[in-house]
Amino acid sequence: MMNDWAGLPATYSDVLRRAMDSLFRTFENFSEGTFIVDAEARVVWINKRYAARFGFADPQQAIGRDCEAVIPNSLMREVVKTGKPILLDILETDREPLVVTRLPLKDDSGETVGAVGFALFDELKALTPLFSHYSRVQEELIATRQSLAQARRAKYTFGSFVGTSAASLEVKRQARRAAQLESPVLLLGETGTGKELLAHAIHGGSARANQPLVTVNVAAIPDTLLEVEFFGAAPGAYTGADRKGRVGKFELANGGTLFLDEIGDMPLPLQGKLLRVLQDKEFEPLGSNRIVRADVRIIAATSADLPALVAAGRFRADLFYRLNVLTLHAPPLRERASDIEALAYAMLEDLSSQTRSGSHYELQDDALRLLCSYAWPGNVRELRNTLERAVMLSDSERIDARALAPFIGSGQASGGLGAQLPASGGKPPAAAATDTAAQPLSWSDAMAAFEKRFLSDALRANGGRVIETAAQIGMGRATLYKKIAAHGIEV
Repeated sequence: MMNDWAGLPATYSDVLRRAMDSLFRTFENFSEGTFIVDAEARVVWINKRYAARFGFADPQQAIGRDCEAVIPNSLMREVVKTGKPILLDILETDREPLVVTRLPLKDDSGETVGAVGFALFDELKALTPLFSHYSRVQEELIATRQSLAQARRAKYTFGSFVGTSAASLEVKRQARRAAQLESPVLLLGETGTGKELLAHAIHGGSARANQPLVTVNVAAIPDTLLEVEFFGAAPGAYTGADRKGRVGKFELANGGTLFLDEIGDMPLPLQGKLLRVLQDKEFEPLGSNRIVRADVRIIAATSADLPALVAAGRFRADLFYRLNVLTLHAPPLRERASDIEALAYAMLEDLSSQTRSGSHYELQDDALRLLCSYAWPGNVRELRNTLERAVMLSDSERIDARALAPFIGSGQASGGLGAQLPASGGKPPAAAATDTAAQPLSWSDAMAAFEKRFLSDALRANGGRVIETAAQIGMGRATLYKKIAAHGIEV
C-alpha cells in the first residue's frame, strides 16, 4: 500500500529536507573530501580540503571542469553513466590512497542528474584490521582448496605396485588397460593385496587424472549414514542434519572417479539406489527435489566372494553384473613370493625416511629366507606391519631372522617360530612346518585360525579398544566388529 504523501502534515517535508541536509553535512564534515558532479560528470561543488589536496587553492577553480581533470582516476563518470553506486573503493593518488564511496543523484522521475563522492579515509591503516582479516581468510580458503584438491588426486602410480613376478606384471598390464577405458572396474582380492593402490593408479593413468578421486570405505560407515554419504542431503533433511546441507561423494567426484572400497559390505537397499545412479547418471540428494547429474567412473573393490554373496541373496545380481565389466584379481603375496625381497626393501626405505635418525636398514640372508618361507595371510599389509615392528624394536640396522621371528605368524605367540630358530641364526625352518604327528588343517581353517589369533593379539595390545585396533591394523571398524562376532572373540 502506497503512502498518501498529500495527506501528511507540512512539517514532514521540512523534517525530510533537514534530515537529508544533516546527513550530507555529517559526511562532509567527517570525510576527508566531498565533491559533486552533474549529468556530464563536471564538477559543480567540491569542499576546500579536497580541492587543496588536488592542487586547487580555491575550490571555485575546479568548478565546471571534468571530474578526471580535477581528480585523476575518478570513476564518477561511470556512476553518472550507469546510475549505480560504487559503495567502497580505493582511489590511488600521488600521495596516500583514499577509501572512497560514490553515489548517484536522481531526480523525481528516477533519472540520474549527477553524483556525489566522499573520501572516507586518507590512511588505509584505519582499515588494516578489516583488510588483514579478509586477506587471511582468502589465503586460508586458497590453501584449503589446494589441500583438498591434492587429497583428491591419485597418491599412487603403477610403479608403486612393486614386483616383477608374472602375477604382478599381469595385474599391472590389466590395470593399465583399464585406465584407458571408461567402464566400471571391479578389483577382487584378499585384504592387504594392494587393491586401493591399483585403484589410484588406474585413476592416475586415465583421462580423468586431473579430476577428483573420491574414496568411500563402505565397511567403515554405518549403514544409516551411507545414503547421505553417497548422495548428500538438503538442509534440515533429517534430525541433526547440517543447516547448510551436505554434498555427497557422487557430486564431489563429478567428472572424476569414485572408489568404493569393501563394496561387498553395502546394504541391499542402497545397492538398488547405486545401480539406478550408475544407469541414469543422476540422483536427488536426500530431502531435495534437485536433480544432480553425475559423470562418475566407478572403481569398486572387495575382499569378499561376490558370486557367493549373490547366490546367498546378500548382493544384487544386477549390480554385480553392472560392476563386473573389467575385473582385476590382485594376487596374494604367497603367489608372488619372488616380489617379497623388493617389497621389503621398498618398505624399509620408506620406514627409514620416517625416522629422525636417518638409519638405513638391511635384511640378513636368513631374514629374507624367513620372509619368503611364510604364507603371509595378511599379504602386503602384514609384511609392512612386520617390518615396521621389527624396525621399531631392533637395536641394529642389520635385521636378522631372530629379530623378525617374534612378529611373524605363530611367532607372535610363545613357543612359536621364534623359539624354533637355531642359536646360530642359521636357516630357519619353513613357516608352515608343524609337528609331524599333528593332523594338518585345511587352508581355510588355517587362515581362520590365524585371523582369529591375529585379531585377538591386536585387540589385547590395544586394551580391547576396537576403534584404535581397526586404525592400527588398517581395517574398517565395521569389518572388525563383524570378524569379532564371527570368530567369537571376547573384547
